[in-house]
Amino acid sequence: MLCKFEYPPEKNVNIITAGLINGGLFLFIQSMKYFIALEEAALALSGIYLLTIYNMGLPVWVWVPLFLSPDVAMLGYLVNTRVGALTYNLFHHRAVALIIVAYGYYTHNSYCISIGILLFAHSSFDRMLGYGLKYADSFKHTHLGWLPEKNNG
Repeated sequence: MLCKFEYPPEKNVNIITAGLINGGLFLFIQSMKYFIALEEAALALSGIYLLTIYNMGLPVWVWVPLFLSPDVAMLGYLVNTRVGALTYNLFHHRAVALIIVAYGYYTHNSYCISIGILLFAHSSFDRMLGYGLKYADSFKHTHLGWLPEKNNG
């Protein structure tokens, strides 16, 4: 037996355990939260790589604020939580991003392809940080769970 896996893991265990099984290397991530964050990081990096290809000739310094631009959708929360959740989710749903990419691909519109890739990469980046799609009752209530309260101490 290489190692013993327990759920839930003890508080003082490593997040990632490496070992050899049948001559091959494996990684076992002991917390689903970190496993999902790793997956989202891979998706975000893939999207950022694709933005280097479909960059519309814009320099990198322009793409940094553009990468953060989907968060403008949070302005819907100035109206109320229902409108805020609707606008936020519209700009952060990966299916919407993929539909925009597909539309751009089939109409040969590189702007739509770039916008869709940007939305996809940004959404994955946000999810890597723990910000998921929002429920209408509260900004802190996401499909990934509740966002933690900030400690001001």
